Amino acid sequence: MAEAAFYSAALLALPGAALADPDSSRQKNLIYLLVQDCGSCHGMTLKGGLGPPLLPDSLEGKNADDLADIIINGIPGTPMPPWAFEISLQDAIWLAQRMKEGIPRDR
Repeated sequence: MAEAAFYSAALLALPGAALADPDSSRQKNLIYLLVQDCGSCHGMTLKGGLGPPLLPDSLEGKNADDLADIIINGIPGTPMPPWAFEISLQDAIWLAQRMKEGIPRDR
């Protein structure tokens, strides 16, 4: 766990490190994962539940890189699990950016 946190923090800290967006098929899979798996705690409409809302208004002022770190590493001592076993740092950053923008429901 500490190793994953180190690597994600190191990658996020690289100046000018631009990660490519996942391909369109992976993007659809990630949106599905967000709505179905994350939605089981954060609400199927992402308005909150056991976990906080994941909507643009509630994420305003939060950094996408910090959100991606939470996605990858979870939050120890809370129900928020680490998702590094399922998604890459690139995927997590892409998801965090989509959550901050708002998730289109037609994907």
